Amino acid sequence: MIASCDLTFKYHNSEQELVFPDFNCPNGGRFLILGDSGSGKTTMLHLMCGLLNARTGKVEINGVNLQSLGTKNLDHFRGKNIGVIFQKAHFVQSLTIKENLYLPSMLTKSAITSGELNVRSDELLVRLRLDHKANSLPRDLSMGEQQRASIARAIIHKPKVIFADEPTSALDDKSTEAVMSLLEEEAQLVGASLIIVTHDQRLKSRYSDRVELKSIAR
Repeated sequence: MIASCDLTFKYHNSEQELVFPDFNCPNGGRFLILGDSGSGKTTMLHLMCGLLNARTGKVEINGVNLQSLGTKNLDHFRGKNIGVIFQKAHFVQSLTIKENLYLPSMLTKSAITSGELNVRSDELLVRLRLDHKANSLPRDLSMGEQQRASIARAIIHKPKVIFADEPTSALDDKSTEAVMSLLEEEAQLVGASLIIVTHDQRLKSRYSDRVELKSIAR
């Protein structure tokens, strides 16, 4: 389970403090964090996956308080338990797509072995219709292919929680349905909780468990 409690955050160049609502999502559950541009939803995502440090409050994943972990332990924990799909795909342009899939697990010294990583990457590339692009550089992929590669990289280590930041913001209705079905299917296959952060009102009907960020600055 992932849960947050009494989270607040303040940027160094701002006098406003952001106060976030509490929430919890059970193992294997799905949760929507909805908010307009500038509402603080991406900040909340970064707090929940340990990329930012909260001013107060805590985030727990399966009983582990992220704020209690040092930098090294947090990196290791995130590499083992968390997958993040950012709004804009970030790849090392000099590495092939398959090498990019390996990179996060290698950098965080994930428990998955190199042999398991190779098998898992091949399986994902086939399932996401990217096997013909395994040895291609990121610049040789279409935007849709890069998006699927980002999903593969986020779930290759079978994380406990998957975060997706604005996965449908620039998509039409048909593409939105395809991407969301893919995300939900892949999360279910690895037994992960899925947290979607978005301003896309079309997704409200898919998620009964959700929180809307409004007037969180004080």
